[in-house]
Amino acid sequence: MLIPVDKNANTELLTKPANSGYVTTISLTAALAGFIFGFDTVVISGANLPIKELWNTSPLFHGFFIMSMALWGTVIGAIFGGMPTQKYGRKKVLVWIGILFTVSALGTAFAPDPYTFSFFRFIGGLGIGVSSVAAPTYISEISTADNRGRLVALYQFNIVFGVSIAFVSNYLLEGVGGENDWRWMLGVLAIPSLIYSIMVLRVPESPRWLITKKRDDETAKKIMSRLGIANVEKEAADILASYKHETSHGSSGIFSKKYSRIVWLAFMVAFFNQLSGINFILYYAPEILERAGLASKESLFNSMAIGVVNIIFTFIGLAMIDRFGRKTLLIIGSIGYIIGLAGVAWAFYSHTGPGLLMFFLLLFCSAHAIGQGAVIWVFIAEIFPNKVRAIGQSFGASTHWVFAALITLVTPMFLDADNGIFKDNPWPIFGFFAFMMVLQLIWVLTKVPETKGVSLEDLEKKLVV
Repeated sequence: MLIPVDKNANTELLTKPANSGYVTTISLTAALAGFIFGFDTVVISGANLPIKELWNTSPLFHGFFIMSMALWGTVIGAIFGGMPTQKYGRKKVLVWIGILFTVSALGTAFAPDPYTFSFFRFIGGLGIGVSSVAAPTYISEISTADNRGRLVALYQFNIVFGVSIAFVSNYLLEGVGGENDWRWMLGVLAIPSLIYSIMVLRVPESPRWLITKKRDDETAKKIMSRLGIANVEKEAADILASYKHETSHGSSGIFSKKYSRIVWLAFMVAFFNQLSGINFILYYAPEILERAGLASKESLFNSMAIGVVNIIFTFIGLAMIDRFGRKTLLIIGSIGYIIGLAGVAWAFYSHTGPGLLMFFLLLFCSAHAIGQGAVIWVFIAEIFPNKVRAIGQSFGASTHWVFAALITLVTPMFLDADNGIFKDNPWPIFGFFAFMMVLQLIWVLTKVPETKGVSLEDLEKKLVV
């Protein structure tokens, strides 16, 4: 709500928002897509065994369709999510993300057969993929240079928080519906999804999108005024001038030479994110810990400990990102990765026992949360110009999800206790990930620019050839 002013009063008064937390509120609303994303990703774990027993499908069908269909939807959603986000606006796509999640939750809960179930899991995956494009793009465009990192990182924090709540939800709902427990576990996601859809209707459209795509300067200026922009006229003029500069050089696509540097930056940060082994460790934590000598119950408890550490250090990374910068956090994270992963490899190699291995795993997870976990969605969302930001975010997100899918699929070939390549001792897997993080550290030190405290338009001047 704006402070009432006289129509003929100094227009600078229009830049004083009545609620200084307005931008945080709408950023958090958009970032709640990450909560649903995290919840949806993990909630299937509670339905895994009941569905396997109910429909008695083949192991191949169960793995590829029942368990992995959401992942395929995520990849497709990330690849193509940039186009509607660019054409129809950030807000409309955010609303549809909530609708997709709601439909997916209800569809899977009432699915009468494995084919229907797989279809609705795919729908939910589309929502995840598109949310990893639209939400960071939107938040980066309604925030300022001083708070952009913290606000966009809310998306990652909500993902981690959603993962943790999904585990708690599955635990609490066990026994509620008897043999249909799994339907309750999946269906409950419809509640936060529907609430999110309603909440996001109240957020404004991105003023940058309005200026560059709709040519609606007046509405954009009103929104920027509510966001607390110090000089609305100058900000709007800078956005339009930057966009005109971009378009004056022709309609070159995202893979043209002038964007080559930022395309490589987006690709590499997403590539290294997954080559750290984070999804491998999170998805297979209980099995990894059992291979280290922990009993099944102990491994599940320690898996929860990994989740708690992930939340705590994600929050720390969120608090640090605008103060210390993206590059600094990536350096800190890379060093923590190397020590943690090398320590896990050594613990397996020397059979030191589960206690020390658990320490190094927690060090690895804390390094990820402060480094790549906090930085990736912020960095990709801010390095692309207004003209191609949504498409660029789509490229970075799809790179992330393609490598996530590949690593998740090939993991059993290496880890499986009966037929895995490293069935006797999985230490080479962690040694490989540690080596990749040495490469990441070199890349960060030599190629990654610092982007904190720089406006999106100034970043465009700095990074575009």
